[in-house]
Amino acid sequence: MQNNKFYKLSMAAVFALFLAACQSSTDDMSSGDMGDDMGNDSGSMSGSNNTGGGNANGMGDNGGLSAAQIRERDNALATTVFYFEFDRSDLSAEAREALVHHANRLMENPSLRYRLEGHADERGTREYNLALGERRAQAVERYLQVQGVSSNQLEVISYGEEQPVDPGTSEAAYARNRRVELH
Repeated sequence: MQNNKFYKLSMAAVFALFLAACQSSTDDMSSGDMGDDMGNDSGSMSGSNNTGGGNANGMGDNGGLSAAQIRERDNALATTVFYFEFDRSDLSAEAREALVHHANRLMENPSLRYRLEGHADERGTREYNLALGERRAQAVERYLQVQGVSSNQLEVISYGEEQPVDPGTSEAAYARNRRVELH
């Protein structure tokens, strides 16, 4: 029990230092590098909407939020696909912002589970891309856990290059395939 509290406090301190370091970077640079500069295809995650709008959070009580705050939360919860730069697995500010809302939703609904599916484009070996997809999904998992989400609510899986959303070979097609999807 004591070790668990120490671990949580240590993780919170590391995350706070991480955020402080990110704040000093320029807007042009990807913030929140999770330390992945290896290989072939990882990325700076930026939230992108892949689902329709509406109240996707499953919460009936708005907790005193204004209409604008409710729209912001619902838009963030509708963001279920996060894209990465080539050969990166770090989270952008936009991704972290959306994931905070997902973390709140998970903490308010302990029976809710998320499957975090990591993907890569076709460049690189199959093995490398599987590992890269896993690193990306784990970056999302770590961020949600630092926010207080139970590990029991999260499942990480990597499909590597096996499930492209765009079969093309252009940079735009590759960019659409470098992602983590929340299910």
